[in-house]
Amino acid sequence: MARKKCLVVDPIHESLFPMLRDIGWEADIFPSLTRSEIRSKHEGYDGLIVRSKTIIDRDLLGEKPTIRFVGRAGAGLDNLDLRYLEEKKIKVIHAAEGNRDAVGEFTVGLLLSLMRFIPKADHEVKTKIWEREGNRGEEIKGKTVSIIGYGNMGQAFASRLAGFGCKILAYDKYKAGFATEFCQEVDMDRVFAETEILSLHIPLTTETRSMVNYDYLRHFKKDIILVNTARGEIIPLADLARALRQGKVRAAALDVLENEKLNEMTLIQQESFNYLRSKSNVIFTPHIAGWTVESHIKINVALVGKIKALDL
Repeated sequence: MARKKCLVVDPIHESLFPMLRDIGWEADIFPSLTRSEIRSKHEGYDGLIVRSKTIIDRDLLGEKPTIRFVGRAGAGLDNLDLRYLEEKKIKVIHAAEGNRDAVGEFTVGLLLSLMRFIPKADHEVKTKIWEREGNRGEEIKGKTVSIIGYGNMGQAFASRLAGFGCKILAYDKYKAGFATEFCQEVDMDRVFAETEILSLHIPLTTETRSMVNYDYLRHFKKDIILVNTARGEIIPLADLARALRQGKVRAAALDVLENEKLNEMTLIQQESFNYLRSKSNVIFTPHIAGWTVESHIKINVALVGKIKALDL
């Protein structure tokens, strides 16, 4: 029986290929293909595996694709034109389970770093400043932490928070009945009323793009600490800078940015970014929450399991 073939067009961990062979698939990897090269290369393949670099749409695959599935080696689907793929009966799978542990751990790490001034204190000691009182932090214990989006990432974060002795609230517009012994399912009214720490774990969609803007942030009754390990475009930098200036957001940790091409920011984005990066109560990291040695392999395990389950 002939093996089915899939095309891999983004860099991916080498563990994928023996796993695919074990389930009867052959994979060709061309991580440096240009978009125009992918247009001519994909014909004849049964599957296509991507990370986040490549936009998969009609322009790329055309009107008569041979591709029968697209596999996203990661969580978000914002680089896939889902309406087009559904029209062409191309199945979509992704591997959000693969990096949920990494994201859950990292989000806790960001929160601790922010609340205990770890980056600031490290910098001061390295410059021979020994300042204890100026680095007196806060404990997570006793705080109210609200999680927006209770999928793989939100649940992973909540489970790791459970041991800190905080109150955990979760809101998910598209889920119900998910409360646990350590996490309460709530509506947005309670989120706005009670939140002290807000963590975002929602995908980027037309609905969530720029959702956490100034108008959204001003609804919180308390001045909040904001953590975003989801997608940067959910929070406009200018709105965050305005909320930080006014104290509605008293600290922020961002693993993702509205525009992650730092040299291609608009003037407004650059001005806002410059303000935010000048503040000791703001932490940035370069989209690495799900980026661990282990998640590389876990993503591939999850992806291959879903490919195997496809009825192709």
